[in-house]
Amino acid sequence: MSSLKSLLPDRFTFQCEIPLRITDLNYGGHVGNDRVMALLQEARVQFLATKGYSEMQVEDYGMLLTKAQFELRRELHYGQKIYAAVAAGNFTSKGFDLFYKIETIIDGKLSLAALAITTMVCYDYQTKKVATLSEKAKQQLAS
Repeated sequence: MSSLKSLLPDRFTFQCEIPLRITDLNYGGHVGNDRVMALLQEARVQFLATKGYSEMQVEDYGMLLTKAQFELRRELHYGQKIYAAVAAGNFTSKGFDLFYKIETIIDGKLSLAALAITTMVCYDYQTKKVATLSEKAKQQLAS
């Protein structure tokens, strides 16, 4: 099985800090797979906000997440902070990919905890149809 690491960009344009909550843990005492998706969404929302967007408003349209892949590299526990880096790329006429690198501090050093890619498609929620990603949005998201 190949790693997502080879698909990630060399440079991430955004980073945020997210504290892990008790509700992020599963019965094994660490962050569960379902919560990883929620952490990705939090990082995505913060990334979009820095670009002047939201999941429901990227220029004229909202977005749908149509595909998600992630790899867990280490357990994450209550009280830890994660540092989520996000970058956009692989733009098409209808959408783009978001790349994520999640790290945490272990023994005083940043340590890779997870990698992820989500595919986002522009969507017109009024007409219920896939929409076109504007050139302005591509430029803004890529910067």
